[in-house]
This record gives sequence, structure tokens and C-alpha cells, in this order.
Amino acid sequence: MIEYVIEGGNLPVVICYPKPGETLVTESGAMSWMSPNMKMSTNTGGGIKKLFGRMFSGESLFINEYTAMMETGTIAFASSFPGSIIPYRVTPGNGIIVQKKGFLAMEKGLDLSVYFQKKLSRGFFGGEGFIMQKISGDGLVFLEIDGYCKEYELGVGESIIIDTGYLAAMTEGCTMDIQVVEGAKNIFLGGEGLFHTRVTGPGKVYIQSMPIIHTAQAISPYINISNGRDDGGINIRLGD
Repeated sequence: MIEYVIEGGNLPVVICYPKPGETLVTESGAMSWMSPNMKMSTNTGGGIKKLFGRMFSGESLFINEYTAMMETGTIAFASSFPGSIIPYRVTPGNGIIVQKKGFLAMEKGLDLSVYFQKKLSRGFFGGEGFIMQKISGDGLVFLEIDGYCKEYELGVGESIIIDTGYLAAMTEGCTMDIQVVEGAKNIFLGGEGLFHTRVTGPGKVYIQSMPIIHTAQAISPYINISNGRDDGGINIRLGD
């Protein structure tokens, strides 16, 4: 397994130290810095089918492979948003399903594929999206989580209710469904929306504390995008 350290607190970066011949795979543009002996190769990661799968899941169309040459190398991948970087060891039959944009980097040999929700309602109303990503095989993957990451281990038949957008990842043994909020007063006055996500074990669930979409919604009232100005700038309003 590739050696690594995760640093940076709430602005994390994973620094990997691949031995000669070891390769790390990431989406285009995710590398932050590396030693001169790291050789980069860009490809579709499995042909046209894989390319279109990444397009649907919101990832970049091409992937980059970084291989250490001659001696142990150094390569770093930084999170694109304040939060957490979570390492997960994938084994056969114990893959992981992650939100779009949740994949950061992985060892070569793992398979990154599109994971479609089996019921349309789960995708349209669950807040996690109709299309997620599944990582399977045997190796190490690094996941990018928005905010703090809380892990739960669910037993067989054990469930947890998650507000829309907060589910970051779950192991492939878990199942996800949508639960309608009961009661008109709860729906219209509770402020939690119409639907919740219900995840049932067995397996691990990774919950994020600061989904990027919620953060964007929170700050949007304070950002005015210019309309018709010559400089095309952005006005930021602090306070009311």
C-alpha cells in the first residue's frame, strides 16, 4: 500500500510517497505538487464508456496517472473545499459509493464507475443526485468530504436518517431510500424540506457537516453578480 500523510486540518492535503513503479490515479487538475521523478500520463481511464460515465457523474473527462520513476516519489492532492480527506481501503466485495466530486485520488488498479440510483425518486429527491460514483477492486482511495466527516457503522437492518445533501459516501453493502417528511406542519414550518435520505446497513456511512451546495445557498444573499457592468465584476455585500 502506498505510504501517505494527511495534513492541513480543515484545509487538508494528502501527501503520498509512492515507491518506484507505483501509480496514483486522479481526475484532471487535482495534483497540487510533486517531485521531479513523478511521470504523468493522461488517458480516458478505460475507453469511451468510462469517459462518458465521468461526464455524467460531473468529473473531468480524462484522468491523470502519476508513476514514481527510479526512486520513491512525492505527490500531493489538496482538497478543493474546506473539509476532510478520508482514506478508504477498497477490497473485493467491499467497494464504496460516493457523491459526485467526492473522488480525489486512488491507487491504480481500482475501478471508478458510474453508480445509478435504482429508483428515479431517490436521485431526484434524495439530494445526493441520480448519479453517484462507485469505486471497487483492491486498493486505497482518498475521498474529499465537505466539512467535518462523521462515520457510522450500521448493522444488518439498522438505519440512519440523513437530511438531503449530507450523505457523502456509503459502503456498497448499504442501501439508500427516500423518506417523506410526515405532517403538513412539519413540511411547511419545519424548514427541513419534503424528503430525507434513509440509509440502511450493513456497512459504513460517511456524513458531511457542510455540503457545498448548502454553503453556496447560505452566502448567495450576500453576493451580487453584476448585470450589465462593463467590468463584469462581482459585488459582495456584507450585512443588510
